Amino acid sequence: MSVTIEAGRRAVEISRPDKPLFTSGATKADLARYYDRVAATMLEHLSGRPLNLERYPDGIDGHRIIQQRASDHFPSWIARVEVPGRDHSVEHVVATEPATLVYLAGQACITLHQWLCRRDRLDRPDRLVIDLDPAAQKPAEVRRAARIFGGLLREVGLEPHVMTTGSRGYHVTVALQRRAAFDEVREFARRLARLAAGREPRLFTNEQRKAKREGKILIDIQRNAYAHTSVAPYAVRARPNAPVATPLHWEELDDSPTRADRWTVDEVPRRLERDGDPWNEIGRHAQTLAAPRRRLDELIAEAGIGE
Repeated sequence: MSVTIEAGRRAVEISRPDKPLFTSGATKADLARYYDRVAATMLEHLSGRPLNLERYPDGIDGHRIIQQRASDHFPSWIARVEVPGRDHSVEHVVATEPATLVYLAGQACITLHQWLCRRDRLDRPDRLVIDLDPAAQKPAEVRRAARIFGGLLREVGLEPHVMTTGSRGYHVTVALQRRAAFDEVREFARRLARLAAGREPRLFTNEQRKAKREGKILIDIQRNAYAHTSVAPYAVRARPNAPVATPLHWEELDDSPTRADRWTVDEVPRRLERDGDPWNEIGRHAQTLAAPRRRLDELIAEAGIGE
């Protein structure tokens, strides 16, 4: 049994459409229809980026596959980019049209993870991402953490954007002009994280080992390394009720019901139709790190935080 979904200019066949992928009962067809409904908005953020695919052929309680290489059986109309590696190159999927998202959902790809660069300049990121990862579900505390980090980025002269991860935390993101290399961006993020943890030692930690975090919120900067990825805006997460990584307006963090897994595949398409995309102008705010780096130097010196 299969169903056909009209996605843009293509008809995409979804096999085993009634197969449940989520504990809530959401099926493969539900996932494919969700990605079809949000495709126009999602592609604004995904276009041109190499993707890693998080697949669950037997549903979220089954085996997880993290797939980098585009499968040989993927149709020829799915765009790809050859990414050089240390030992060999890898051909990644690039989403350029709605049908790509629908087809991947038919392959039980629940979550799309995007590179922070685009295929024409793989060595130059156009996003800086701070992943605020709480040790436990403390919605009010992690919302406060996101507001604090957003304020710090504004203090150094950058325009931050915030997104739920669809899990427990938030991503705070800055659009960059493609001038700095990955190592420079990650070093800038590392120093931001040190300053934030120095100012708020009871709230933040930079300790990667969970056993040593003491219940604090990890400021994870590792997504800013070359070939690392970040969950894509509007990607579905492999959790029971099919939550979605959802861009927010900053004022939504003042809303007490807001949790990092609040928005689901049932709600996000209606939210977009009603309110539009909070990140619809993120690319217009692309900045360089030159002046923010100097301001960060000043703040670190004022705080007396060692390097």
